[in-house]
This record gives sequence, C-alpha cells and structure tokens, in this order.
Amino acid sequence: MELITTTDALADFTARAREFDFVTVDTEFLRETTYWPKLCLLQAATLDEAVLVDPLAAGIDLAPFFGLLDDADVTKVFHAARQDIEIFVKLTGRVPANIFDTQIAASVCGFGDSVSYDNLVRSVVGAEIDKSSRFTDWSARPLSEKQRSYALADVTHLRDIYKALREQVRETRREDWVEDELETLRRIETYVVTPSEAWQRLKAKINRPRDLAALQVLAAWREERAQSADQPRSRILKDDALAELAIQRPTSPQAFEKLRAVQRGFGRSSAAAEIIALLKQVEELPKSELPAMPERYRGPSPKGAVGDLIRVLLKAVSEEHGVAPRIIATSDDIDALVLDDDADVAPLKGWRRKLFGEKALAIKHGRLGLAATRKGVVEFEIDA
Repeated sequence: MELITTTDALADFTARAREFDFVTVDTEFLRETTYWPKLCLLQAATLDEAVLVDPLAAGIDLAPFFGLLDDADVTKVFHAARQDIEIFVKLTGRVPANIFDTQIAASVCGFGDSVSYDNLVRSVVGAEIDKSSRFTDWSARPLSEKQRSYALADVTHLRDIYKALREQVRETRREDWVEDELETLRRIETYVVTPSEAWQRLKAKINRPRDLAALQVLAAWREERAQSADQPRSRILKDDALAELAIQRPTSPQAFEKLRAVQRGFGRSSAAAEIIALLKQVEELPKSELPAMPERYRGPSPKGAVGDLIRVLLKAVSEEHGVAPRIIATSDDIDALVLDDDADVAPLKGWRRKLFGEKALAIKHGRLGLAATRKGVVEFEIDA
C-alpha cells in the first residue's frame, strides 16, 4: 500500500484519479480536545489503486487533493460524509463538488437508518473489517501496518458498495430520494455554526423572554470562545450550565457558587466576569427588544388519536417501500405535523412529502382513512 508524503506524489495520484468517474474518500481525524477536527490521514481509491495520504508529513501541500475535490466531473464517494466534509470545508472554505454518500443511498435502499460501514461491507461485499484500530491515535507516527490496512479498507470496499448501491438506486428509481438527502450535505451552512444561531442547538426548557435572550447571548459567547480557543464547547461550559445561567443570571462571582451545573470556583474566572457583564446587558434590555417566545399550541395533543393514525400510516408506508420508518419520519416529526400543516420537518419536503406527508395531512383533515385487511393496512378516500 502506498503512503503519500510529498506534494509531487499527491499531484501524480490526483492526475490519475481524474481519469475515472469516481473516487472513494475517507479521513481519520482527532477532535476529542479541540473544536475543529484535526486531519490525521486521508484515504482515497480509484478502480485501479488505493492510497493513503499523510497530511502531517513535513512540507506536504494538500492543494492537489483539494483540486480533485473541486472537480465536478469526478464523483467523490463517502460513507457518512458529514464529518469528512466538515474537515474539507474548514481547510478550503468549500464543499466538495459532486458528492455521493453511501449511507444515504443505503437508507433509501432498505438497509435501515444510519447503517454502519461495517454492516454494509458485510451485507454487500461479504467481508469483515478488523475494528481493533478504529480508536487508535491517528496523529502518532509512524503508522502501524495494522492501522494502514484498516484505513485502506475504508475506501477499497467502498468502491464495491458504491457500485452496488448506485445500481440499486437506479433500479428502484429512487434517484430523487438520494438527491433530496444530498442537498443538505451540499450546503456549506451545514458545516458552519454561526455563533448567533448556536442557541438553536440547545434543548433547554425556557419559558420567559428574558431567559431566552440570556440563553441566546450565552450560547453565542460560548461558541465564539470555543472557536477562537479551538476547544470543545463542553470544556468552556456544558449545555446544562448555559441553561441554568440563563435562568438564574448571577450578578456576582459569589452567586456562581449557588449554581448546581457550574463547577466550583468558576465565579473567580475571567469567563465568569465576561458572563456577568453579558447578563447585565440582558437585564437592561427593554421588553420591546426581548425575543418572542414560540406560541403555545392549544389544540389536540399530538400524542392523541390523530398522531396514532399517522404513525400507523408511517408503518404501512415504510413496509410497502422497504425502508425503515425513521428514514421517512421521526416521532417528533409526526408531533410537529399534527400541530402544524406547514411544520419545518422532513416529511413535508421532497420525496418524503410525496410518499408520506401528503397522506398524513389527508388523514389529519379527514380526507383519508385506514383499514385493516388480511393483506395489511390499506388506504381509502373519505367523501366530504
């Protein structure tokens, strides 16, 4: 197996790779102690060869590989691509052109939700992967032969998986399903967290506008600090600490000692001083500048009979089309759909809407019924 450690050797490989319709790509990285993932190894394979690229080698320039990623004439095949693409976006500021994710393709071909690479190798290729090197230190050099073999298997088996899934997608005419899913991966916004929007990732129970304003400010502060220091968010403050701070809003270093989710002594830190200043600004906001709270729904419970009927529909549709229910809709999606015809959820978009969403809305509004037969659940229209 070839380990590329120079820019010239990398340029030679990428030139050869451009002669093919597709190249499989994977990465090994570390991010346990950093905000941004640290790229430690690149793997790539064409139909003719497979290589490992050492991004930590002295003097190597990855520009030739980034040029290959930008080439729209070559499909870049990943499995569970999001973290790999996040690395390339950080390094180049761009999402690779013409991408294909075998995890997405597998999900629409009936392999289940978020199927692992190991399971696909087993199911499609009939091989087993030695997992013992999965959690090794990929930044350490030299790489062992075992590490190299493991890393290379991530792109060599992927060639056969891609070809098999590509054909299955074509045969089942589900190209539009895959395309809809890939749209999220193609958007650079998927990989870039704007500090002002960081609060939306939190699952905090906030009931008052000023608490929400505090949470928004604190989440933005933590995101900026984590990015600039290249540290995980949790090392700055954990999510539950942010929520508690937003609700309690301490005004002195001593007040931090009364908080359960904040570590002892935190009130004496420079971070605590910054938080106190930010929370003071929140307290001074006039009511007219506070964020609006989401309107509370006052209709039937989404956990009631309508939701139950839509869940029966989901099971019937998923069985008919041979895909896992979670691929089409989650329980939270159904709750949102019951509450709002225009909910911003996957079942009301793209192929899912055609397959399931329109029927779910028809059940909700009494235009479609379900009946149990010996052949399973069947749908019938209801006359107005």
